[in-house]
Amino acid sequence: MDVVFAEHPKIYLETERLLLRGWAADDLELFATLNADPRVMEHFPETLRRDKSDEYAENFQRAIDSNGFGYFAIARKLDAQFIGYVGISKVIFDAEFTPAMEIAWRLGFDFWGKGLATEAAKASLDFGFSELELEEILFFTTPENARSIAVMKRLGFTRDVDGDFDHPRVPVGHRLRPHILHRLQKPRGTSRGFE
Repeated sequence: MDVVFAEHPKIYLETERLLLRGWAADDLELFATLNADPRVMEHFPETLRRDKSDEYAENFQRAIDSNGFGYFAIARKLDAQFIGYVGISKVIFDAEFTPAMEIAWRLGFDFWGKGLATEAAKASLDFGFSELELEEILFFTTPENARSIAVMKRLGFTRDVDGDFDHPRVPVGHRLRPHILHRLQKPRGTSRGFE
């Protein structure tokens, strides 16, 4: 199936400052810039070339078209500026904790330190627990990724020390292969996630 990027992508979620929406063709250049930034990609094995970055965006939109959820593009309400992505997806590799659903995000460096990742992730988690009726959502990263670990803590994730693992998609011996696992259970006593 060929991916068609809408001129005016559907808005799936809205927060005080952000729109979580489908991907637009105009996002691709900015996404490629983000993926080529060594600061943004510090905890990934490598930066991405433009063709690989475009492939990621196409796959993200394809998943949204097929499932109604996935990794949404994030835009600021203020000026419609694309700033990165956030969302929930099935873990795409085999591990002791799979099958499972994970949350992930990636924001451009200029948008760090403003609470935007936490705001976007909170909306995604609420969507996962309320609309997708998930009982648990995972997050994993490298032990050195202090910024993402801080976001996870703000969101209420709990470290699962017994779940720490070597990421099978990172080469053996690579410094980023060890990953730590965090879990978040659906909040009890509410029908709609964090609300």
